[in-house]
Amino acid sequence: MTPANLARGLALFALAAAWAWLAHQGSAGEGNPDFAAALATLPVVAIVVMLLWRAGNPLWPAAGGLAMLGLLAWLWPALRQNVALLYFVQHLATNLALAILFGRSLFGPREALVTQLSRKAHGGVISAAKARYTRKVTVAWSIFFLATALLSTALFWLAPPAVWSAFANLLTVPLLLLMFAVEHFFRYRLLAPGDRSSVADTIRAYRAATQRRTDTLANHR
Repeated sequence: MTPANLARGLALFALAAAWAWLAHQGSAGEGNPDFAAALATLPVVAIVVMLLWRAGNPLWPAAGGLAMLGLLAWLWPALRQNVALLYFVQHLATNLALAILFGRSLFGPREALVTQLSRKAHGGVISAAKARYTRKVTVAWSIFFLATALLSTALFWLAPPAVWSAFANLLTVPLLLLMFAVEHFFRYRLLAPGDRSSVADTIRAYRAATQRRTDTLANHR
């Protein structure tokens, strides 16, 4: 790891930590409600802008941006009074989407999602033991995200706002890291050395495959 990569990683970690703390304060009813609502809506706005930008026509981002600003202005009084609900919807939707992403790959003729990623990291060839293991890991991640969504829902409706906010905004990332650590432990206990691959290997392989697919599409245009 180069000093530049280390500095970039530390900066991203600091930004994520600051975001989580500010989101927790906003969800718990502390701080300025306008700032908390703006922070809560920022991810949604960013996603909409990126989707509009990919449309290719420059009129779409302009028209969509104006429409989105008008909608936010109209809804702002309600948004600033329901900051916790904004964060809850985002947290619930994210975990349900990930649970569906992992879970649906377990049905039908397709391979499990983690198996697909593992093949990319190993040049398309993995052992039968690796295939069985990665399918079980896909099941584990599906359960993890579904359980997180269910617990988030229960805490949001039954517990004080500060309790739900601490779980959703402060504990989600540590729980994800714990899940990765547990899977890493079992991977090195249950798989042969040749079948092991790190998360970084998988990410690099996925990026390489995505880049090849993008280059192929560009060459056919």
